[in-house]
Amino acid sequence: MPPAELTPLTIQPPLPLAFVRGEAVLERPEDLYIPPDALEVLLEAFEGPLDFLLYLIRKNKFDIVDLPVNEITQQYIEYIELMQGMNFELAAEYLVMAAMLAEIKSRLLLPVHAHQNAEEADPRAELIRRLQEYEQFKQAATDLDALPREERDFFKVQAELADNFAPLVILPEVSLADLVSALADVAKRVKDFQHHHIAKEKLSTRERMSQILQLLKEKQGYLLFEQCFQLEEGRAGVVVSFLAILELTKEKLVQLTQVQAYGQIHLKLA
Repeated sequence: MPPAELTPLTIQPPLPLAFVRGEAVLERPEDLYIPPDALEVLLEAFEGPLDFLLYLIRKNKFDIVDLPVNEITQQYIEYIELMQGMNFELAAEYLVMAAMLAEIKSRLLLPVHAHQNAEEADPRAELIRRLQEYEQFKQAATDLDALPREERDFFKVQAELADNFAPLVILPEVSLADLVSALADVAKRVKDFQHHHIAKEKLSTRERMSQILQLLKEKQGYLLFEQCFQLEEGRAGVVVSFLAILELTKEKLVQLTQVQAYGQIHLKLA
């Protein structure tokens, strides 16, 4: 292809360094002076002297109960000197903590009198108590911050239906098994609404006992076992007559006799 027919390449314009009042600045001004300490990055930020002291203890894996004051005081002083060298304005609490550590260190160097108890002899007790309380509150704050929070971990969403929205309702088909199951539920609920009716007893055991005694007197003291029953009364009459015979025998008003084995049973007056 001849050189005249080559397509020219597209050159991308340089990106602006900044926008000042809506206008792009492509080149850095020659008279711009940036001091060497204009930008400093602090990697470790502490909420107070106790927080920093707890950080030093965890970093060196010290035991709070057996706090090594010498090492902690030395590291704490080095940190304050470093911050002062970087032109950071320290709060008064950091300087008070440094003075407290220096006081504790000096008291540990003094000899202990024999009449002092263990709590009074240990100048670290108050500082250890404050550190333990702060550690508990700090852990509680960390646990609370880890809980899901609205507008940070989850957001509420609301959706409205359109004005012309019509829900599609599909009715299920009813099968024979569904009908049988519904009938079983109805039959089960019917039992809960049944009423207990008390009816007057038609057959009396005492009355039947009197009738059997009267028959024995008419038969001159002997009566066949079958003659004590009235078959037209049905099963209830048979049961009542049998109970009457048992009661008469129990009260020794009637005796049951039998001429031979497997023979007929007779009733006679006692």
